Amino acid sequence: MGKIFVLEDDKDIREVVTMMLESENYTVVSFANVHDFMQRDMKEIPDLFILDVMLPDGSGLDVCGRLKAESSLANAPIIIMSAHASVEEVRNGCGAESFIQKPFDMDFFLGKVRSQIENSA
Repeated sequence: MGKIFVLEDDKDIREVVTMMLESENYTVVSFANVHDFMQRDMKEIPDLFILDVMLPDGSGLDVCGRLKAESSLANAPIIIMSAHASVEEVRNGCGAESFIQKPFDMDFFLGKVRSQIENSA
């Protein structure tokens, strides 16, 4: 169906999100921190990025800004997840296409994922 990169430091959330996405036939590559994420194969462009805001070695908002600044990724859809940030912070902070407040309902989450991937196709 599509490839999704997930950047989430909370192991439980990362595993649940990965399982749910894989059950919907998405290919998921997950990262626990900004360092590992930035070491990924830069030639590989997923259909969607899902980024947590608060990470142990940086901010998902900063990563979002870096992704949007790369010409090859400028149009890649990004969903930001956070228990602390607001929609305004996310939109003003990096231009992500969507925001999901934690904790979230999995049906709502999967609906956002489908919507972002369909809209970017």
